[in-house]
Amino acid sequence: MPARRTLWITLIIMAVMAGLVLVAVAVTPPQTNPAFGVAADFANAAGHGNDAAALPLLSPELAQAISDQCEGGKPSSCVMGYAPPEWGALENAVFRRAVPDGAAWDIEVISTYEKDRGASGVCSYFHVSQVSDGQWKIDRWAGFIWCGDSRSRDMATNPDTPNRMP
Repeated sequence: MPARRTLWITLIIMAVMAGLVLVAVAVTPPQTNPAFGVAADFANAAGHGNDAAALPLLSPELAQAISDQCEGGKPSSCVMGYAPPEWGALENAVFRRAVPDGAAWDIEVISTYEKDRGASGVCSYFHVSQVSDGQWKIDRWAGFIWCGDSRSRDMATNPDTPNRMP
């Protein structure tokens, strides 16, 4: 009888612990990782034309590439230029998913636009690395295309994904 009671107590304790883990996972959104926030924050800032907020989120090398390749040296001129006019303006960009790349992250962001683009979203890819001062910075991006487009698959390594920077 004592062995049976001990077994029940052990099972109850394990069930409670499993329940606590599930609750913790359910209430801790993945976008709380600061690297993920950098990607979504950049997509929103550049997509809304806020270069002052977008530029500090970039690595020095990417900032230089933007200075050389984007109109006026502004990230928003590249990002906003990727969207065709029929999409309208960016409404919102949010974290979609991420895969670790060593100590860095390959992050996808999904965005909605005001004119019928957003039911399946507009997908963007960002490679985000932690720099020496502990901040997370974007060092490359790609995509900014409709998520239904086959070129939006595996954007980190897909050579057909457009809008690569640098």
